[in-house]
Amino acid sequence: MSKLPLVEGVLKYVKEHNISFSMPGHKNGRGFLTTAEGKELMDNFISCDITEVHGVDNLHKAEGIIKESTELLSKFYGSEKSYFLVNGSTSGNLIMIFSSFNEGEKIIVDRNCHKSVFNGIIMRKLKPVYVKNIIDGKYNAPFSIDMEHFFKVIKENKDAKGIILTYPNYYGVCFNIEEVIKEARKNNMKVLIDSAHGAHFGANSKLPSSAIKMGADMVVVSAHKTLPSLTQTAFLHINNKEDIDKVNFYFNCFSSTSPSYLFMCSMDYSRYYLQNYGEKAYDDLIELADKYKAEIEKIDHVSIISREYVKTKYQYDLDPTRYILNLEKGYNGNLLLDYLREKGIQCEMSDTYNLILIFSPFNNEEEFKYLYKTLRECDLSKFKFNSIDLVSNYHIPHVEIPPYEAVERKKKKVKIYEAIGCICGENVIPYPPGIPIIMMGEIIDKDIVHMLEYYIENHTDILGIYEDKITILE
Repeated sequence: MSKLPLVEGVLKYVKEHNISFSMPGHKNGRGFLTTAEGKELMDNFISCDITEVHGVDNLHKAEGIIKESTELLSKFYGSEKSYFLVNGSTSGNLIMIFSSFNEGEKIIVDRNCHKSVFNGIIMRKLKPVYVKNIIDGKYNAPFSIDMEHFFKVIKENKDAKGIILTYPNYYGVCFNIEEVIKEARKNNMKVLIDSAHGAHFGANSKLPSSAIKMGADMVVVSAHKTLPSLTQTAFLHINNKEDIDKVNFYFNCFSSTSPSYLFMCSMDYSRYYLQNYGEKAYDDLIELADKYKAEIEKIDHVSIISREYVKTKYQYDLDPTRYILNLEKGYNGNLLLDYLREKGIQCEMSDTYNLILIFSPFNNEEEFKYLYKTLRECDLSKFKFNSIDLVSNYHIPHVEIPPYEAVERKKKKVKIYEAIGCICGENVIPYPPGIPIIMMGEIIDKDIVHMLEYYIENHTDILGIYEDKITILE
């Protein structure tokens, strides 16, 4: 057994020198090497791992250089106040939820929300009403919220105190945020946006609209996903002045009292980079991505979902700095992901039908060229697979008890067909599409059982299913 299994495992991966079409946005450190300021930070990186000594301020009582840095951050993004998050967007989602809502209140939430949002709903003892997500039938991919269903949910739940939505989703798809905010304002509802994948939005006019600048009350973004910042770093932006005192309190609750200065320095640098180089850098990146998109689409059985398709069919937008690389039905995206890794290309993720590749300004043309060459030369017949269509016409089950009550109740596992009429005790999520079929506290009905049987028969991975059993409340 190795004496340093984690260290050796990570170093082994690093020494593979894979092309990074995945997080983090600094792309193997390259993002820090493109400017004199970044190089100086890199040269002194480990030495910058300090604590709150005299002269370097304190994140929890920022009065000096941290305060100055976050004020620059706020000014750049256009918020009333912004925060450095050293515990990732997860802490930001919890801060937003606890600052905005009180126990027992009803909220409207994206069915495909991040698990930290769902955990926050349980911890804050809220009553969620879910908005369905569109599953695109042509590409078998989740395409953000169903706007028609959103308006229906708003109309039927005018007593809800606010809305929590994901913008963009993991695939880079952005719903019409202007319409959502307008509708929320009509009904006096707060708008909280998990924009973890949209930290770069607003840096260039060719990118989708920034949720902060569109007027959402609170927005969390993951700096590390697309910017030159270390993993686990994020920003929280507040537009609602009334809640700032509560945000300050919950920021202290959900943030480490030993914040990493390495994290904070990288966040300060990522803002600096966007502010000074973002416009030109994203012009170049989008041009490069578009150029090789056109070439890759000439390859048989492969396509890249276009921004035009998303805009025309759904009136949504799509982040042009990532590819949703779609394989024709009958070919498997997970197998292609593994193949590309063998060839030294690290993609972000895959599902049965699609690969997600995330780019940043620190990817160069040689990397795009190698991706195209590798795809063109690979034998896709190796990746043939009896794929199925995702269930796009699904319903959201009846909520019998709120999830915060369900989590406290005793549970047991039963055969799926025996669970009809029972209350679900654990979220059940097929991958793909990653959208929960049923969540704890909801009633398991015949349609849910039939959908589960369909996915099981077709060998889909399902979280919350144990062989042929599902968890219910006793």
